[in-house]
Amino acid sequence: MQDWLNGQPLGAGLQRDRGLAYGDGLFETIAVRRGQPRLLERHLQRLALGCQRLGIPCDIAQVGGEIQAYAALLGEGVAKLLLTRGDGLRGYAPPAEPEVRRLLLGSPVPAYPEANGNEGIALYPCATRLARQPLLAGLKHLNRLEQVLARAEWSGTEYAEGLMLDQDGRPIEGVFSNLFLIRDGELLTPALDHCGVAGVMRGLLLEIAARDGMRVRVSALALDELLRADEVFLCNSQYGIWPVHRYAAANWSVGPLTRKLQGSINEILE
Repeated sequence: MQDWLNGQPLGAGLQRDRGLAYGDGLFETIAVRRGQPRLLERHLQRLALGCQRLGIPCDIAQVGGEIQAYAALLGEGVAKLLLTRGDGLRGYAPPAEPEVRRLLLGSPVPAYPEANGNEGIALYPCATRLARQPLLAGLKHLNRLEQVLARAEWSGTEYAEGLMLDQDGRPIEGVFSNLFLIRDGELLTPALDHCGVAGVMRGLLLEIAARDGMRVRVSALALDELLRADEVFLCNSQYGIWPVHRYAAANWSVGPLTRKLQGSINEILE
């Protein structure tokens, strides 16, 4: 019996791909400027960790070469890598010898308002909670339904991002970004040992802060710590740093340490 798509017979394609069927795979979203993929080594390190954790065999050097070649053709924009375990038969059991599938997709540079980085953003309080799953924590796996539900909670331009909490009501991350707080000169970011995505920009910022002599703490944070913070910002490999000026009833100014870190990131990315 031939497979169908939208009511019509389907030829050979992705219909048996486990990434499509089960979210059995990983992805990386890489900024491309002047034909070069930004932070490529960090993206590849996270991809390698994800492949190891999920048991997906992958030649990371080959993937890196493909991304570089694709970026050279793209020039400016975003290169999205989808890596799946490949085709499988019916059922959840993974194939003994998977044929990994790699898909690269290109899109234009995101048109974020300059005010997001200069003046800061309002952060929406998402009702959707992140589930606990230590086996997948930190990974950028293909199942993003929690983020899809969270992003559907608001529309319009008042909010540029939303804050997602875990099942215990602790702040973890934005819908598509990582969260940082500054309190009494200390840089804090939530631990991602049971949920959340370990962003490549997050890792870079932690290294920069430690290099510059800032006190750094990665730990479980209470919502009250966010509300009492001196400065709050989000980060992402596409836009760098966005200060947060409002969340619920709390308000902040764009602080000096946030500006300092923005400058450090911009120097590296130029």
